[in-house]
Amino acid sequence: LVREARATEKPEDRDDLQVEARRTVVQNYLDRINRILNRSDTVRRRQVERHFRQNLLLPLPLIRDLEPEEYALLVEQIPIDSPIQIHTKSARFYPNRSTAAHALGFVKTTDKVPKIGVPGSEWRTLTFKGTIGVTGVEQSFNQQLIGISGGETWVVDPSGFQYQSIERKLPVAGGNIIVSIDIDLQQAAENALGEKTGAVAAINVKNGEVYVLASKPDFDLNLLSPFIPQKVFSEITARGAWLNRATAGLYPPGSAFKIITAIAGFDAGAIAPDTIIDCTGSIRVGNRIFSCHNPAGHGPMGLEIAIVKSCNVFFYEIGLRTGVGVDRISAVARRFGLDLPTGIELPNETRRMIVPSREWKEQRGLGHWYSGDDANLAIGQGYLRVTPLQMACMTASLARKELRTRPTLVHQEGANAIRIRRDRQPLDLSEASYRRIINGMYQAAQIGTARLVRIPGFSIAAKTGTAQVRAGKENLTLAWFIGFAPVEDPEIAVAVVVEGTEPDDDYAGGKTAAPIARELLERFRTKADRSRGGPLAIDAIPR
Repeated sequence: LVREARATEKPEDRDDLQVEARRTVVQNYLDRINRILNRSDTVRRRQVERHFRQNLLLPLPLIRDLEPEEYALLVEQIPIDSPIQIHTKSARFYPNRSTAAHALGFVKTTDKVPKIGVPGSEWRTLTFKGTIGVTGVEQSFNQQLIGISGGETWVVDPSGFQYQSIERKLPVAGGNIIVSIDIDLQQAAENALGEKTGAVAAINVKNGEVYVLASKPDFDLNLLSPFIPQKVFSEITARGAWLNRATAGLYPPGSAFKIITAIAGFDAGAIAPDTIIDCTGSIRVGNRIFSCHNPAGHGPMGLEIAIVKSCNVFFYEIGLRTGVGVDRISAVARRFGLDLPTGIELPNETRRMIVPSREWKEQRGLGHWYSGDDANLAIGQGYLRVTPLQMACMTASLARKELRTRPTLVHQEGANAIRIRRDRQPLDLSEASYRRIINGMYQAAQIGTARLVRIPGFSIAAKTGTAQVRAGKENLTLAWFIGFAPVEDPEIAVAVVVEGTEPDDDYAGGKTAAPIARELLERFRTKADRSRGGPLAIDAIPR
């Protein structure tokens, strides 16, 4: 009868009995844990079946994410030689929660970690578990941060059970990265942005180290550690918070770009430091009227006052003058690197920035380049698209009277300190012309469109901008600010952009972006004063 029963037994029945037997054994161990922790956890059949089919050589996890009290109880009551083993692994904790979330990035669990150099690394049966960085600094410096994984090599019997240990290799801890983000300045920028959508970038003018790289909306990094729940992922996606707007957000810079147009005018010899243009409130270009933001006009003015008042007509005229136009303006923008990624040590920096040209427009089937396109480009509108970080780099370069700033998120001190990260290409502009631009920016921060950034006793050079973008059938507003300080010996360059998300968002560079920059610069000035033992700069600009 026994022989007959065995003959009629189906293979799948034997498999079921084997899985159930294993589940029962594992459940007995889990019950011991339940008694200690006063829990009632159970082992699922599917969990056991998957483990023995896919991860036989690895421990079967019974409980994850123990509370500190639970961990202490198990360590105290589970014998050292018990089949139940308590494993610990590190998980990222972020005391500042969402601060600098996009710059820092996060990690995820994976079985794709570096080879460990033990015998068997080439075997298909070898399995690794670990974490890798997937965004931000965590991804860019993953190899340095992750170290070298440890591992064990075992001989196993035909059933796949461990039989003999061949070699054991202990892990090697990874290195450290000291990022250049200044937590005080970063928090000041993020607090000033509040619930608005936008970005702030601030750079050390002298060495390119990034003090601030803020993007809103953001997310609490602790919600992503040790793994990302689907609910959290969906919520962040719905808010558009994954995007690092400082490095991947593309925007027309509006009037903040007028500094480039002014340099192009000097470069072409189309204007001089004492050039006067009469703003009557509008200008006709072909069959279209291009208006100034002041319909009554600003009257006759030179470059400095045009920067102070951000007069559109003045810069329309420069953009339309012989020898300037798209060819010269775009050439200057490219010399400042606005057509290329900055090269910051972060993944996913956009490469889709646009510094348009005649050929660019025609190649995309958008028609010929017209004088109206020149007028739009001259005030930072039209097809032009840049990132906030690019504008911060451009501002830092302008502050040094140079063309390129290569930003870095790595801070080093002493003999290993990074020297000035720039190509040392001088800005080919006469001292008189340069002074006109900088003085115009200084006065803009005192009495002009950027006056809400003014900090008594601290000299700031600034330019605001208000741009329009088309979103479906609606026009949305972008508020811009760029600036550096102190004017006499520039140390920090800042770019701010705030996105209007609704048609009735009444944003403007002067009243929306400039106050955000002020919060950041005021914090910078306070810290600098403390470190120097006195005021950083007087409220004056050398002629």
